Amino acid sequence: MLHENAWTYYNENDLKALEKLSADYIDFLSEGKTERECTELLVAMAEAKGFRNLDEIIAKGESIAVGDKVYAVNMNKAVMMLNIGKDITTKGMNILGAHIDSPRMDIKQNPLYETEELAYLNTHYYGGIKKYQWVTLPLAIHGVVCKPDGTTVKIALGEKEDEPVFFVSDLLIHLAGDQMKKVAANVVEGEDLDILVGTKPLEGEEKDAVKANILKLLKDYYDIEEEDFWSAELEVVPAGRAREAGFDRSMILSYGHDDRCCAYPSAVALFDVENPDTTSCGLFVDKEEIGSVGATGMESRFFEDTMREILDRMGIYSEINLTRVFRNSRMLSSDVNAAYDPLYASAFEKQNASKFGRGLVFSKFTGSRGKSGSNDANAEYLAKLRAMMDKHNVVYHAAELGKVDIGGGGTIAYILANYGMQVIDSGIPVMSMHAPWEAISKCDLYEAYKGYKAFLIEG
Repeated sequence: MLHENAWTYYNENDLKALEKLSADYIDFLSEGKTERECTELLVAMAEAKGFRNLDEIIAKGESIAVGDKVYAVNMNKAVMMLNIGKDITTKGMNILGAHIDSPRMDIKQNPLYETEELAYLNTHYYGGIKKYQWVTLPLAIHGVVCKPDGTTVKIALGEKEDEPVFFVSDLLIHLAGDQMKKVAANVVEGEDLDILVGTKPLEGEEKDAVKANILKLLKDYYDIEEEDFWSAELEVVPAGRAREAGFDRSMILSYGHDDRCCAYPSAVALFDVENPDTTSCGLFVDKEEIGSVGATGMESRFFEDTMREILDRMGIYSEINLTRVFRNSRMLSSDVNAAYDPLYASAFEKQNASKFGRGLVFSKFTGSRGKSGSNDANAEYLAKLRAMMDKHNVVYHAAELGKVDIGGGGTIAYILANYGMQVIDSGIPVMSMHAPWEAISKCDLYEAYKGYKAFLIEG
């Protein structure tokens, strides 16, 4: 249903299902603030639905057949799930692909220092952020410290009420005359995004006593040394749970909607479609915010190599069969769009902007300006998707990201399109995208789930 406000047609059952999905999603967001945590949560959900680890299947020499549910994990930061349907080489797959990394600050490898009896951790921001938005916020540290003896220490500090939080300081307005004259990109410099972690000196120490006290606490609580930062992945994210927003509780305010608000309903839809006629595939990948590069991004060989293993376990592997699987597949690149914000109306072309309450948004193309870096979906594919959505009473609309010459954005769509499959971006409108706290509409989350499920059933 095009151009409908989803709230206007829900019955009691719809509202109950919407609120259940939203509550579960809030838990997912609150517990999964990094790509590692999201991978762990998604694997637990998959195993609860009967999915088996591909590595274990290979180790046992077992085969894979129609009806089997399989998942594979890539370096604890990405996961691929398949519910095997019929004739995979001729029918291909229905793929839901989303990314599970979000903009943040990463702690550097040699981060801890003291100056003027204040201890800091040095950071390097990740992804596209407005740096000034990250000052004076309660921040948490999530991640892992891997030690030379082979042990891994998990850290998630700053989320519980009885735990300390961290913050980046800002210059008080009384002294900020020169700062206020700077352009927004330089109001806060990247090298100034260091988090303050302590002010109490260690008794008996004369030099860098505050730093020494921090190191003692790290040793006491986590059994880690300063050198262990070298082999750590620690991410600094906004502290606190996702929350309902608005007097009417119609929205969700949280860190990390981009792109977990698409990853979560994609996973739930995948789990809810039992015994699909066509193979269902869920791709949840890392590094999209910095170009989908690296071993855990969509540009890696993980997708291809996993499919080779799957076809081998099915007894049908060959390079031509692999090519046929990819070429005969269809994909929804499940990624967010920028919700129309009337307070910043000049940045949008209103008629082609995504809007709260209008459900799942399809973006025929992304890219910037002259569609640079875009996957531009075929009209024939869009027509089929319209028919699917209408058949299943999904509220949806079409949009692009901002005015033509203002900017734009990218997704993983073009990478999958390189295989010759039909691909389009489809996701949820997000307000204040890439800010520490973003907002979505509950009904758009619900319609995305319905749309993804329809795609897996009909695609």
